[in-house]
Amino acid sequence: MSRLIVLLVLAVAAAAVAAVVQRRTRRDPPTQGSWPVPGQLDRRDFERPEAPWLVVLFSSSTCLSCRGVWQKVQALASDAVAVQDVEAVADRSLHQRYGVEAVPCVVVADADGVVRASFLGEPTATDLWAAVAEVRSPGSTPPGCDHGEPRGRA
Repeated sequence: MSRLIVLLVLAVAAAAVAAVVQRRTRRDPPTQGSWPVPGQLDRRDFERPEAPWLVVLFSSSTCLSCRGVWQKVQALASDAVAVQDVEAVADRSLHQRYGVEAVPCVVVADADGVVRASFLGEPTATDLWAAVAEVRSPGSTPPGCDHGEPRGRA
């Protein structure tokens, strides 16, 4: 009987040691990478720094979806909204300065260069245009309308 108790104690101890060893050697699942999106722009780095709003597409000439995004961005051009395509090779220094590593990346910045909305990947025209409308005039888009990732105060 005492041998049985000793064996049970040893078995429990072995199981506890095995659990500790397994927990220490278990690897966490890989985390998903995140691509940085600028939070602030120096408006002097871009065309028409005097415009109240700036929509910038950080793109690459080898990116097929960037072409479609540029068409959507161009439709926003007005006296109040400057638009600019910043291509990775032609404008490499701007991609590096703002840490842009993934394209297409669209940012909507106010007169002070504060990024108020952003999209990483290809937004729909509706979402892009709604984001610009919302940052220009808060409350102008219906509730539930996805309009980019808000930045700063809206």
